[in-house]
Amino acid sequence: MLTALVLICSLAVTPDIRYCTRENATSVMRVPIEFGHPATCLAEGQTLLAQTSIGQELSETDRVKIVCVRKEMIDASIPMLKID
Repeated sequence: MLTALVLICSLAVTPDIRYCTRENATSVMRVPIEFGHPATCLAEGQTLLAQTSIGQELSETDRVKIVCVRKEMIDASIPMLKID
């Protein structure tokens, strides 16, 4: 199963989105849903971000990168995003 990590990066720090990582992102969120297919993971990661205050308050200099990873790889390292 896959989990989406949502990385918010600043253009000032990472002008090329390919270099946006967990280490240089201004915000990192873990989506609380598991997915069986990468395309679903990417689409739902964007949808869930849009439902949060962080997603609604992105500036023109913020860039979003969705990374889908195996759930087991991040269980201990990043807490899940809570959606009301």
